[in-house]
Amino acid sequence: MDTLTAIKERRSVKHYDPNYSMSEVEIKTLLETALLSPTSFNMQNWRFVVVSDTEKKKALCAASWNQAQVSEASITILLCADLNAHEEAGRYWVHAPQAVQDVLVPMIAPFYENNPQLQRDEAMRSVGIAAQTLMLAAKSLGYDSCPMIGFDSSKVADIIDLPENHLIGMMLTIGKSLKDANIRSGQLPYEQVVYHNSFPEKG
Repeated sequence: MDTLTAIKERRSVKHYDPNYSMSEVEIKTLLETALLSPTSFNMQNWRFVVVSDTEKKKALCAASWNQAQVSEASITILLCADLNAHEEAGRYWVHAPQAVQDVLVPMIAPFYENNPQLQRDEAMRSVGIAAQTLMLAAKSLGYDSCPMIGFDSSKVADIIDLPENHLIGMMLTIGKSLKDANIRSGQLPYEQVVYHNSFPEKG
């Protein structure tokens, strides 16, 4: 499936075949694709917790107000981020020419340190980009997905043993759909969301 088709056909699916299991090869392919997602300064601050264990998924489902897709999908992924990723700047550029390393690496930590809001913003940006990569890759492989924020973050953090200085950006279910998604509920007109060069003048 080409990229534009995957974008057009990707929908948020909430009904999955609970008896279908994705192969380990497919799961690894999905995650390896996600690792190609761009991040600021190449920090790769996302961390992915892939949950396929039945009991773990049931626990996540309970922490998600019993939304069935969490336990019925083949896998449920917690897209997390390390808020302190900027402190390990050197390892993100080990294959770059030394001249590039000398310029970029010293810039990273000072840019983020003592700025928790920027650290969090960067984490959420990275998670969002990776999530879209995963959803489109899943669609290309013949699977459906659903991005979710409807869960108790504290309970989910306990279930996955979330380390300190990490956050959970979103939950993502992936699997074989049992039925098609509903028709699109209503996209805003192009002219109301796309502007050229600046927002239109008021009045």
